[in-house]
Amino acid sequence: MEDYLKEVEVSEYIPAVVAWATNILLAIIIIIIGIWIANRVYRLINNIGRKYENLDDTLFRFFGSMARYAVLAFIGIAVLNRFGVQTASIVALLGAAGLAIGLALQGAMSNLAAGVMLLIFRPYKVGDFINAAGQFGNVTEIDMFTTILQTFDKQQIIIPNSQIWGQQIVNHSHYDIRGVDMHFGVAYSADLDKTRQTIEAVIAEHPHILKEPAPFIEVETLNDSSVDFLVRPFCNGENYFNILYSVPEQIKRALDAADIEIPFPHRKVIVVNESKE
Repeated sequence: MEDYLKEVEVSEYIPAVVAWATNILLAIIIIIIGIWIANRVYRLINNIGRKYENLDDTLFRFFGSMARYAVLAFIGIAVLNRFGVQTASIVALLGAAGLAIGLALQGAMSNLAAGVMLLIFRPYKVGDFINAAGQFGNVTEIDMFTTILQTFDKQQIIIPNSQIWGQQIVNHSHYDIRGVDMHFGVAYSADLDKTRQTIEAVIAEHPHILKEPAPFIEVETLNDSSVDFLVRPFCNGENYFNILYSVPEQIKRALDAADIEIPFPHRKVIVVNESKE
């Protein structure tokens, strides 16, 4: 009789054991397949950024990671469902936690959103010289939250992407050929044709100034004490600053050698003496 009761008790636990073993086996299969799918999705999205040169790798690595974590989250929910766990409350809890975290990290999220837009539209890239958020420098790194610039005096400037996106961005490296605007004033008594020829001679001798497009040298403004010329030679982008900081000195020396006066601002004061009777 006792043996019979033991057999009955064992037979009652067999279905539960089989069910749990089946669920564990299925959970392991789901996890293995899910991890393979998650890694596969990550590689597929990541390869899109590598395949096309005009797409940014950083952005697609981020999208790939987000997709992989989303797949892993669904895997976790599916595994819990296999064991009869009610996942609706867990999903609601995760949603509430995500909302709280999002509100706490609102500034970081705005930088992240701006970083995504910068990496999608790519107004600049690593190696470009830009003016952005009131700063000027060479872009050394762009990530999801910040843009890092290096200045000429070897300073590192880290700018949050939210301060860049939505404001004016000047990319000095976008075009291969650039014009260099410079302004020079001469006295009203100066011969304009001689002045233009003197400036043209300096421009023509500079090794980094292009012949085409032709340099622009014309009178721009008649100021109170000077006639101002606008001088715009063209050059390859990498020579821009060399010309900007070398040509003015050369033109100053050439104007002095040609006895062309470069006036400084001054005022004429007329004093009238009134005699008293």
